[in-house]
Amino acid sequence: MHQTLRSRIADHIRRALEAAQAAGDLPTFPVPDPPVERCRRPEHGDYSSSVCLKLAREARMNPLEIARRAVVHLPPAPFIGRVEPAALGYINLRLDGEWLAAQVETILDAGETFGNLDLGHDRRVQVEFVSANPTGPLHVGSARNAVLGDGLASVLRAAGYEVEREYYVNDAGSQVRVFGESVLARYAQALGEEVPFPEDGYQGDYVAELGQQLAAETSRLYLEMDRREAVRAVADWAMERMLEEIQADLADLGVHFDTWRHERSFYEEGLFDRVLTTLREKGFIVEYDGAVWFRHPELEKDAVLIRSPQVIPEPSEQPTYLASDVAYLWDKLVERGFDRAIYVWGADHHGDVPRVKAAAKALGLDPDRLVFILYQLVSLRRGGEEVRMSRRAGEFVTLRDLLREVGPDPIRFMLLGRTADVTVDFDLDLAVEQSERNPVYYVQYAHARIASILRHALDQGWALDEPANLSLLRHPSELALIRKMLELPEVIEQAA
Repeated sequence: MHQTLRSRIADHIRRALEAAQAAGDLPTFPVPDPPVERCRRPEHGDYSSSVCLKLAREARMNPLEIARRAVVHLPPAPFIGRVEPAALGYINLRLDGEWLAAQVETILDAGETFGNLDLGHDRRVQVEFVSANPTGPLHVGSARNAVLGDGLASVLRAAGYEVEREYYVNDAGSQVRVFGESVLARYAQALGEEVPFPEDGYQGDYVAELGQQLAAETSRLYLEMDRREAVRAVADWAMERMLEEIQADLADLGVHFDTWRHERSFYEEGLFDRVLTTLREKGFIVEYDGAVWFRHPELEKDAVLIRSPQVIPEPSEQPTYLASDVAYLWDKLVERGFDRAIYVWGADHHGDVPRVKAAAKALGLDPDRLVFILYQLVSLRRGGEEVRMSRRAGEFVTLRDLLREVGPDPIRFMLLGRTADVTVDFDLDLAVEQSERNPVYYVQYAHARIASILRHALDQGWALDEPANLSLLRHPSELALIRKMLELPEVIEQAA
């Protein structure tokens, strides 16, 4: 695993300060880990440390004088070109040019592992993301969830964590029944039956298409069954079709999951009941009029509904979202033993975060093992105008639509180009524009040009796998590119 260049420089500055103390050039004081940052202005060097400013009071010396005495004792290193004390007491360091050029071979030898660190020490982390209800196709908001979660998982793996990507399938609750009723109604209509559509049913052409497909496959089978059984069976069939579509769309986006965890299994396997018993024994459960409530002193409200009254006909609809979340966090941290569980949620779920953390604490688990990444919405723009969407009315742009129109690269690039807490305006026109205004096209064009040069070199008989004279890399633009490549470990460290 690679050590970041920044940490190596910090280690050398710390050793210089300790050597200056040993030589009597500096008074005795605890030497902290020196902060090291990249210089904002290239003429100042490549890296800079402000540690001497922080030591001035304890050393009772001018920070510039501390810097002057420290740099004399800086241990030699092949990456150090020039070190000098600077105004106010900064220590500025410039990388050695020959060492920089030689890093090209180091990067090539490392291949895809270049930049990898060992920050995680193989600790197990689960990243649960997307997890959209299997009651409809993925939309553009799910696309942002997908690229955020997948990107984070890749960064953590590069940082030395053992990472598992998981999709949580919400296949329990009232939305499953409503989805089943919606598809069943369209199925009956496809067979010529005059049946009303559920008032709160799922809209959209995809529901009608599912009904038509089911009618073609099964004829009148579900019209001859008990209605409750038919709704359940149709819901299961329709969710399976939607999951197949969701999995295919995510694969086209370059997103793949290690596990698909089904919410329904928590109730079928008895996990929810076991966790509920634990909460009841610890005194965090209140029952009133057949309903079960979770109560915790850290919650602003007195209690949160965890199981609806028994009068609800379907047992699978009695537990609430919090009930499943509580069972799920126990499943993650206890049953499967992840050291940390990361949730990628839409910002509209911010109110659920304190409830889940309170439940973790009530169960005797460290809530800091739960990390929540909340992301803002994505708005689509075309011709300078916002593309209006209404999921309830079945009017929305699906991930499949977006993939067909712009492709996976612009989606990933543009949705990762903003921090999660900022709303993304996705310009559909810009995403396919072939100009320097489109950063995705600019990167793709640069890659194509480089590949063209390499192909031309091979056509001319150049052996690209032979050792090269890297000392010829002297031009400022060449060295600047190498510096940029060497930033990768630091980017991974910061992101992880």
